[in-house]
Amino acid sequence: MSDAVSRFLHSWTRLHPDLDLSTMAAVGRVLRLAALMNNITEDGLADTEVTRPEFEVLAALRRSPDGLRPRQLTRETIASGAATTKRLTRLEAAGLITRTPLERDRREIQVRLTDRGSALADTLFADQLDREAAVLAPLTTDERAQLASLLSRVLTPIDRA
Repeated sequence: MSDAVSRFLHSWTRLHPDLDLSTMAAVGRVLRLAALMNNITEDGLADTEVTRPEFEVLAALRRSPDGLRPRQLTRETIASGAATTKRLTRLEAAGLITRTPLERDRREIQVRLTDRGSALADTLFADQLDREAAVLAPLTTDERAQLASLLSRVLTPIDRA
C-alpha cells in the first residue's frame, strides 16, 4: 500500500531520474497531511457554529487569557488582515468574542473570548485532539515524539510567529 506522495514520486522519478526528490518525499507528505487534516477538521466542525479558521482564532484567544490584538491574531493564525477582520466580525456577532478599544490608544482594540466563547473553544479543542489522535494512531507514542521533534527542527528556523 502506498500513499499519494509515493505515486507522485514514482511519476517524477520516471520523468526526471536526474533530480533529487528526497525533499518532495518529506515536504510533500507534510503538505498533504496538512491539507487532509484541514479537511478532517472542517468535517468535524460541520455541525458546530464555527469554521476551521474561526476555530483557530478561538484557540489562539483561549491560549491568551489577556486577549490579543487583531494584528497578533493575524500572526498567530497565519492569515491576512482582511481574513482576520472578517472572522472577528462573525465571531463577535455570534457572541463568542468581544472587541474593546484600548484605554491608552483607542485606535487599537483588544479581542477577548466571552464565557460562551471560552466554553466552546474548550469543547472544540478536546474534539480536535481526538481527531488528531485518530490520524496519528499508526504511530507509537515514541514515534509521535520523534516526528514532533524532527518537525520542530525544520519549523523553528522559518517560523517567525
